[in-house]
Amino acid sequence: MKLSNIAALLSDNSAQNPLWLLNNAAIAPMVAGMNRHLILTALAALLALTLAAPASADCYADYKAKKGDPLRLSYGVIQLSGGACASKQAAAPEISRRIAKGGWTLLTVVSIFGPDGLAQRKASAGANFLRY
Repeated sequence: MKLSNIAALLSDNSAQNPLWLLNNAAIAPMVAGMNRHLILTALAALLALTLAAPASADCYADYKAKKGDPLRLSYGVIQLSGGACASKQAAAPEISRRIAKGGWTLLTVVSIFGPDGLAQRKASAGANFLRY
């Protein structure tokens, strides 16, 4: 009685050469080419991350804040992390959290700018220039 048409193949326990694929001379140049592309891609990604890090560190915002009783108003300049540089709305939570340590409440984020705008804002910010 025959159970299936592949019974002979399923019961074949003869030893096969499992390394034929690895020892195939035609595949070796193709694998070497893939390794080269992988290395170049990894180096390009590393370079992009390295160049992007300093750019995100050069982001600043100026803000207006208030404090307690009696009411005091303040203007300040703060350095932002990379994610908060996208917009005023993205910067607001980070600024609020950091100035709250000094008892200040954020009223508004005036603008987001690069290092070229620091000098013109330094005198206006006074003691709150890069304080938090």
